[in-house]
Amino acid sequence: MHIFCPNAMKRTHTCGDLAKKHVGSDVCLQGWVSTRRDHGGVIFVDMRDRYGITQVVFNPDCKGFDEAERLRREDCIEVHGRVRDRPKGMTNPNLATGEIEVVISEIVIHNKSDVPPIEIDNRIEASDEMRLRYRYLDLRRPVMQENLALRHKAAIATRNFLSKRGFLEIETPLLVRATPEGARDYVVPSRMHHGRFYALPQSPQLYKQILMVAGCDRYFQIPRCLRDEDLRADRQPEFTQIDLEMSFPELDDIYALGEQLLAYQLKECMGYTLSTPIPRIPHKEALAKYGTDKPDIRYELFLHDVSGIVKQSEFAVFKDVVKSGGIVKCLACPSDLARKDIDKYIEFCQNLGAKGMAWMRVKDKKTLESNIAKYFSPEQQETLINVTKAKPGHVLMFIADSVRMTNLILDKLRQDLGAKLNLYNPKEFAACWIVQFPLFEWNEEEEQWKPAHHPFCMPIEEDMKYLETDPGKVYCTQYDMVLNGVELVSGSIRIHRPEIQERVLKVIGLSIEDIREKFGFLLESFKYGAPPHGGFAMGFDRLVALMRGTNDIREVIAFPKNKAAECPMDGSPGTVPAQSLRELGIKIQEAKKNK
Repeated sequence: MHIFCPNAMKRTHTCGDLAKKHVGSDVCLQGWVSTRRDHGGVIFVDMRDRYGITQVVFNPDCKGFDEAERLRREDCIEVHGRVRDRPKGMTNPNLATGEIEVVISEIVIHNKSDVPPIEIDNRIEASDEMRLRYRYLDLRRPVMQENLALRHKAAIATRNFLSKRGFLEIETPLLVRATPEGARDYVVPSRMHHGRFYALPQSPQLYKQILMVAGCDRYFQIPRCLRDEDLRADRQPEFTQIDLEMSFPELDDIYALGEQLLAYQLKECMGYTLSTPIPRIPHKEALAKYGTDKPDIRYELFLHDVSGIVKQSEFAVFKDVVKSGGIVKCLACPSDLARKDIDKYIEFCQNLGAKGMAWMRVKDKKTLESNIAKYFSPEQQETLINVTKAKPGHVLMFIADSVRMTNLILDKLRQDLGAKLNLYNPKEFAACWIVQFPLFEWNEEEEQWKPAHHPFCMPIEEDMKYLETDPGKVYCTQYDMVLNGVELVSGSIRIHRPEIQERVLKVIGLSIEDIREKFGFLLESFKYGAPPHGGFAMGFDRLVALMRGTNDIREVIAFPKNKAAECPMDGSPGTVPAQSLRELGIKIQEAKKNK
């Protein structure tokens, strides 16, 4: 890549450009010292920028040779010289520039570097805290430069795809009214209106719906979203999503658009061809077969509800669980696990909250063996083998508990087995839609119905009769796209009629006054010919992370926060001057400690 910017810099090429065709050319490179080697009076430096590495050579007659002798790692330099072939036997096939080197005639040192507190090397990784504290150094590592370049490429691909299909990129506000959307809001005090606060948007949900009312028809943006919630590897207080909405869509229109968008992104960014159309799995079926509504479908290791079989056995543990309203499920591990490995998985399940994990090994097509096999009749053993489609040597692994706990544990067990037994190719991608979600879920702590996703999903027409009498029976048009076991896309056909929206909001405990205060502007807009509309949000950080083969979105965000929602580099969150607090009408009070 040639860089032509004569008024700003002198460089003629980047450190990833030069090849045999440039031999004999006079060039100027700018970048950082990656390594320095002194070979008996001749100094070799690997010079690095975000494009690659070039080997440069300093002979004693070079102008500035004394400075070259004092070079250290991460010194920022500029060199002028002539490209030549590397000596025979000295080429480096692992470098794009490995056939040439640059003999330096002049060096300019732009800035010296202290000894770096972390290594600028893909092979040597510092602790998470050190990487975040010195993020400007961590980002110099080639792997991090590649992550940022891929993120850029994915954003460009997204914009190109949607723009060609008539979508307008429209920005929505960052200072908004607080509305209940599932997580805590970050709030911003108003200096001009004491006691009143803006919220930072958890998503552009309400505004994109209003854009549909405004006749914008097809909208998208790549917005920052902010949620004050506990963190983990795939969650940050501020994250990025691809947000889009359409007027007058059918469900099939949205499914097709989502699949085509993902396929285009993977093709443009990775050269990968995604198989489409992708399967649609009802929510209830996903929980039954995988124990989760975020299944990794790259491999078939299904869960089986065997409650009806085992309750007829003599094994009291299973019988008691089923009798008390619980469930017994198992999976057939497709490996002849050693007893020590089985014991490790028992401990694995117990660490997740299980009371234990029962197991039986398949001896032949009709017989199981283990210390509990004697409690099952030959007919019951054969039925278990047939139901699970287990082969001789396979191990049936059972969890008996509540439906929620059983699914949770077997989902984690399935994931662990899938990875350790190499049941899938980690470089492959497999997606599915999860459909037919319930609109509400019961919150036991608050003894209140809450939205399973958010309260703007259109209920299924035939279920609306249950809104006030039995909300648990109400299903909606919600859909999620799952990629390699990660929820990547979430969306729905939205409610566009004010009377239906009011009914849904009442179910989650909002009074008429609450509804008017929090959502009055949305409901008012619906009174002026709001069209049917729907869309989805795609997790942009998650998409790029999956392309890079990781679930940790911090690896593809330039400046993420740590698990305590702090930035070790700039020290945020920090305090503000007393004068600023007085202007905002805020007085700091020490939080009461829980006893």
